[in-house]
Amino acid sequence: MRRIAGHPLWLGQVAVLRDPRGLAEAGVEAVVDLALDEPPSPVARRLVSCRFPLVDGEGNPPWLLRAAVETVAALLRAGVPTLVCCGAGMSRSPAVAGAAIALAHGLPLGEGLAIVVATGPVDVSTVLWRDIEIAVARG
Repeated sequence: MRRIAGHPLWLGQVAVLRDPRGLAEAGVEAVVDLALDEPPSPVARRLVSCRFPLVDGEGNPPWLLRAAVETVAALLRAGVPTLVCCGAGMSRSPAVAGAAIALAHGLPLGEGLAIVVATGPVDVSTVLWRDIEIAVARG
């Protein structure tokens, strides 16, 4: 699990949900799970939990992409410490988090993604990112 500097936002693998103590120590209050291929993980009762099962590539409905991005953006605007996670934490999580940062702060989407990329390795699917750009533009 890694923190996005300057934002109440963490990225990680869905496996981190099995460590409620680590989430509590980090101060996480909300979890946005983007993993389609993983079974939903139970989270501590005190945590807000949202699940948007996304494909890591093409094939996601635009409304689902938009809902995931807008949810994370709303949590960011409210200052809620949020973990965004997916299977490996390398594609869906950084893509949605980057778009959400941009939306929350009125930045171009690419700048939001650049903020996330600056924090560590990512492997964002170009098709997924293109679909997020289209879905958010239609917003």
